[in-house]
Amino acid sequence: MNNCVDLRVNFAGINMKNPVAVASGTFGFGTEYQPVVDPSDLGAVVVKGLTLEPRDGNTGTRLYETPSGLLNSIGLMNPGVDYFIDNILETLKQRDINVIVNISGNKLEEYARLAEKLSKCENIKGLEINVSCPNVKKGGLAFGVDPELTFDVVNTVKDNTDLPIITKLTPNVTDIKTIARACEQGGTSALSLINTLKGMAISLDSKKPVFDNEVAGLSGPAIKPIALRCVFEVSQVVNVPIMGLGGISNVNDAIEMIIAGASAIAVGTANFMNPTVSKEIIEGLEKYCIDEGITDIEELVGLSHRNN
Repeated sequence: MNNCVDLRVNFAGINMKNPVAVASGTFGFGTEYQPVVDPSDLGAVVVKGLTLEPRDGNTGTRLYETPSGLLNSIGLMNPGVDYFIDNILETLKQRDINVIVNISGNKLEEYARLAEKLSKCENIKGLEINVSCPNVKKGGLAFGVDPELTFDVVNTVKDNTDLPIITKLTPNVTDIKTIARACEQGGTSALSLINTLKGMAISLDSKKPVFDNEVAGLSGPAIKPIALRCVFEVSQVVNVPIMGLGGISNVNDAIEMIIAGASAIAVGTANFMNPTVSKEIIEGLEKYCIDEGITDIEELVGLSHRNN
């Protein structure tokens, strides 16, 4: 807390020194950015998504830049949960970092085992359930587009952990509010939205899709209006807090997301363009509040609904 503005938030039981997190898959395991950003300055670090077993990820092209966006088809490449616990988590323990772990699985049993393993570790403050990745052929998005399956995943994780659960939703559905309600009924502590949108690119040389997986996930500034709409709509139908993400590139984007209903925000693709953007957003939030005469950042949460 500074002398003028209180930026602290309690997000689903996670005490964050400010509402700014970094999104899974865009900030490694938190330490890779240390030369330019101290991860302990952030409200939370959502580390690279983990699966039960190590994954090599997808073959072929994995990243492709588009106007105002980035297509990715990483395929959940990661070293596996046991490697993370044995070799990476110890380093994070030595720093004052709110660590949130993103988890994915092909089956309910895999989510259950991940939750059970990670819940035994110190210094993990929450689990983010990925039911929304469009870049894997099993699990991922297959769970997140069906309310009953989403409920089952959330409820399974809840039965295997005492940690706060944050469920990450996909915008690739007809009505995201229905999925959000299913998560709340399943016992999620919070929601994060949105994950990437399904997109693709064609190579003019090969005359084929750029990605081996054909479809990839679009992120970046191009999707911010969609993310904002999702936060605005979902925040009116659930009683759990929301972490807003999707195309946040500067402090104004973050403020919009909070006013739309997000209690916290996460920066994703913008980290690749400007590694210090999350720190700049924290400083910008403080300045905005001072200029507006706001003493507590929580005064801004959902303000658009009260003003509408």
